[in-house]
Amino acid sequence: MLIIRPIRSSDYKALYQIAEESGHGFTSLPVNEELLKSKITRVEASFQKQVDKPFDEGYLMVLEDTESGEVVGTCGLEAAVGMEDAFYHYRLGTEVYHSEQIDVRNEVETLTLCHDYTGAAELCTLFLRDTYRKNNNGRMLSRSRFLFLAQHAERFGDTVIAEMRGESDEAGNSPFYDWLQKHFLGIDFVEADYLSGLGQKAFMAEMMPKNAVYVCLLPEEAQKVIGEVHANTRPALNLLQAEGFRCRGYVDIFDGGPTVECNLSDIRSVRESRLLTITIGDTPESDSSFIISNTQLAHYRATSAKLLLTEGSDVVTVSPELAAGLLLSEGEQIRVLAM
Repeated sequence: MLIIRPIRSSDYKALYQIAEESGHGFTSLPVNEELLKSKITRVEASFQKQVDKPFDEGYLMVLEDTESGEVVGTCGLEAAVGMEDAFYHYRLGTEVYHSEQIDVRNEVETLTLCHDYTGAAELCTLFLRDTYRKNNNGRMLSRSRFLFLAQHAERFGDTVIAEMRGESDEAGNSPFYDWLQKHFLGIDFVEADYLSGLGQKAFMAEMMPKNAVYVCLLPEEAQKVIGEVHANTRPALNLLQAEGFRCRGYVDIFDGGPTVECNLSDIRSVRESRLLTITIGDTPESDSSFIISNTQLAHYRATSAKLLLTEGSDVVTVSPELAAGLLLSEGEQIRVLAM
């Protein structure tokens, strides 16, 4: 069985391996022992913390193959970004120039550095090992976060965002970043991305252009990739768009990838998830697959299984194996979402 659960300190080696496998552009998991261990410590504290208002909590979960005990993926949520470290984006805008005298009107796209998403919740750190990218495992891993958001909405900002990985080559070179490196930062994309992942962001405030950047003055290669996603990220973007996420004109400051957003209560899977009471026994045959989670916090568990839901009933039968995997007892509740 594949079970999603909160990360724990014993998962460090697996997390480090995932950080290595994830490659360039996966800012939330830099290959750094101290940071990864501190991230796990922060997550363990967040799952135990009493929260009246979301602040800087992080909820990183792993996908475990219970047969082998191997950690094969991760998915994460940030409660409210930018509360401790500055959270930068470029905001796409338009300046209009018009002269009646010469009868000319021009609209010019601009990029302006901003912190507009401060306080928003974030979907992050989604990774699944190659050998498990089948049987809807990736879909289950990604969408399971919406069950957690629905069950614990008070722990998150009202707006939920996701940063989509922008265009870069296998060596980690970004067409969008090239001009920034040449004229402002002076360090390559991989190093800047790594420092950002470490939380060492002072260089951004010190070296990034303070005024609006005219898009038309950027190299053509850089202009073309603004708002575009990496080929490997296209399926993730399609899934989020189906949930109601849209780009509102914000892009990443390093690779130009789009950031998408949706109000938490408007996310399709948050709205469509249901709370059901369980009985434990022999499960009726069904062809309908569901993503299923318990309603706990520190002992959160989620997986996927086939269930037979009866119209008009709030009770469902689950197998003893499924109940054990989700740490459930007779009469407890589960949250379900159609796959």
